[in-house]
Amino acid sequence: MRKTVEAARANAQASAADLENVNLSLHAELASDYFQLRALDAETQLLHSTVAAYEKALELTRDRYSGGIVSQVDVAQAETQLETTRAQAVDLGVQRAQFEHAIAVLTGQPASGFSVEIAPLASVPPVVPVGLPSELLERRPDVAGNERRMAAANAEIGIARAAYYPTITLGASGGLEGTSITNWFNGPSAFVAAGASAVGTVFDAGRRRGLNQQARAAYDQSIANYRGTVLGAFQEVEDSLAALRLLEDEARTQDAAVAAAQRSLQLSNNRYKGGVATYLEVITAQSTALSDQRVAVQIAGRRMTASVSLIKALGGGWNANELPVVQKDTRPALPSGQ
Repeated sequence: MRKTVEAARANAQASAADLENVNLSLHAELASDYFQLRALDAETQLLHSTVAAYEKALELTRDRYSGGIVSQVDVAQAETQLETTRAQAVDLGVQRAQFEHAIAVLTGQPASGFSVEIAPLASVPPVVPVGLPSELLERRPDVAGNERRMAAANAEIGIARAAYYPTITLGASGGLEGTSITNWFNGPSAFVAAGASAVGTVFDAGRRRGLNQQARAAYDQSIANYRGTVLGAFQEVEDSLAALRLLEDEARTQDAAVAAAQRSLQLSNNRYKGGVATYLEVITAQSTALSDQRVAVQIAGRRMTASVSLIKALGGGWNANELPVVQKDTRPALPSGQ
């Protein structure tokens, strides 16, 4: 009876952890969609300012054509560059609408009547303190849930043993032993100590023996699931930390590329106005500068989504102490196996 209560209590806590894990995943998805939308806003703002610059360049080229300084080819090239950039801005609007609709769904609102005001991304990833590996196990609800399922499976072994010996008097304790996470990964380090004297079931055609073996197999499976969850948790944290570190380096390099592209564009414009360069050189410099600027904005968005992934991998501030405490059975103790 007590093992049954113990298993039910652990399963109830596992269900609570599963609910929290779904809640964490939904919040992480919402944050990720939001930052990607803001990155698109920044990229759209860049394209709009670029379109304005290209309009002025087209006007200048037309004036030069009217004065007989350049050919009509230069005008056509300037028009092509302008319209191509306008089309890119429209395409970003399609992507933004999709993220806006996703945010609406995640916040429980109809997409048709939901909108997010345009505001370009201007944030940098926060510094997320990462504690010891043992703290990670307490932060993640999926780890806590699998640990509780493992405890429930361990209690089920006791229930199966009690059914196999219906009249036995059993003084037993069960659980996990080990002082480090390494021990947990070495397989079922379970202990059971019992002293008994009774008459068991004489004949049940092997049914109870099979149930006992089934319970032990389920326990072994729960340990394997727990081990996989823990290893996956560490991998997700390491992946996110590596992404943040590398993206920070990439952002610095890309900023240098943007600065160099801007200098090249300025030089090409000066050469074109001085009549020593064709408009093709200007278009090439414009394309390179715009491409580098867009990549820089995209990296900023990726840094924010990587930060969201890291916070999710760390449990989002959740802690195993937040698992509901199920009221313990306070009735007088019964002989084990009853």
